[in-house]
Amino acid sequence: MFLESLKDILSQLEGLIYWPWLILILFGTGILLTLRTRFIQVRRMGTAFRLIFRGALHKDDFRQKKGDISPFQALSTALAATVGLGNIAGVATAVAWGGPGAVFWMWMTALCGMATIYAESILAVKYRSVAEDGSMAGGPMYYLSKGVKSRGLGRSMALVFALTGSVACLLGTGNMMQSNSIATSFQTSFGIPFWSSGLIISVLTGMVTIGGIKRIGIVAEKLVPAMIFIYIGVAMVILMVHISEIPAKLWLIVQCAFDPSAAGGGALGMSTIMAMKFGVSRGILSNEAGLGSSPIAHGAAKEEDPDRQGILAMNGVFIDTIIVCTMTALVILLAGDWTSGEEPTDIVATAFESVIPHGHYIVAVCALLFGFSTLLGWSYYGEQCIQYLLGIRVVKFYRYMFVLLVFCGAVIKVEVVFSIGTISNAFMAMPNLIGLIILSGVVADIATHKMKKDG
Repeated sequence: MFLESLKDILSQLEGLIYWPWLILILFGTGILLTLRTRFIQVRRMGTAFRLIFRGALHKDDFRQKKGDISPFQALSTALAATVGLGNIAGVATAVAWGGPGAVFWMWMTALCGMATIYAESILAVKYRSVAEDGSMAGGPMYYLSKGVKSRGLGRSMALVFALTGSVACLLGTGNMMQSNSIATSFQTSFGIPFWSSGLIISVLTGMVTIGGIKRIGIVAEKLVPAMIFIYIGVAMVILMVHISEIPAKLWLIVQCAFDPSAAGGGALGMSTIMAMKFGVSRGILSNEAGLGSSPIAHGAAKEEDPDRQGILAMNGVFIDTIIVCTMTALVILLAGDWTSGEEPTDIVATAFESVIPHGHYIVAVCALLFGFSTLLGWSYYGEQCIQYLLGIRVVKFYRYMFVLLVFCGAVIKVEVVFSIGTISNAFMAMPNLIGLIILSGVVADIATHKMKKDG
């Protein structure tokens, strides 16, 4: 009875925080940074693509630079955290509740979010610190406490971010929520007991995360591109089967963003506001631009040019939302039934099965890869938050605690944890967004100086 009441209270609080206030601030900050950087995501996208290919082919010379991992490994770690179950279930939820038009608003959120992640990564590199063990420590905690002129305000916001980030990483988005979703998927698809999945996931997580950011970076560098290519490759099979219908579905997405009745939305009670609400919220929660999590990974990069790391970081939002989320949305619209009322993951599984025999097994395996990669990325985010709050001595204890909670998340019901995680994410985003607005002048100076230098 108590848990049910708590769940209802947290659900209401979650809705109150996210819509419309947090969503509008997130979206508005992205627009502000887009204008102040003079559309950095358009001007420098070619450079961003070149940097990611150079990193993937190991052509960057970063060995003499300060940092813990290569710039490409930093991007891979950030992508490990962002390309997760939200790219499957989150997209299905957006389409089911907001209609096809929600996808259009996910695109708009990503375009603005690319400027946001550029700013976050610039500040993470510019204001990062060296920890007691010689490792790099970066992220909102440091650019808030060191960059904001009012030290009292800056440090207060840094503490709020680190505290709520620790909660989200241990109990919510970055841990128990992921292991529970993986275990549920494997129990449904393969009949594997929850405790077995939990044991396997926690052991695999521990083998990587206990080794720290360097081991996480090495694994993420190989795992993330592989899992993205696997998912895109399978999705492409479905898209090729329905290739003649793709232009019509893309046009439907644009139409429904402003006129939901184009897909029968009126009968379903949908509206432009619903499409915008679920498109923007799921887009932001998927690519994490503005949340303050990704710059923690970028702050560890062996890169001394903040602008260069910021440009590379934009690829993360582009890959997560414009590519992976769009592939999921098209698969649902082409081969699934987004009005069926099924669970979000089941909507995607049904779409895969309509073309590929036993397609739900593929969705289950992708859920494992996506969820596991998220565990790796968020374990480092939580480590940095805990380290900022309590010092480096607690890091080893934190790593073992993280692994233990991975197992706990797989074997217990975590409905309340889901709400705790999303509320914690909101309170991570708030001080980070305020800091981005305050420090937007610093970001603009770097962006425009680079533009003049290149010009």
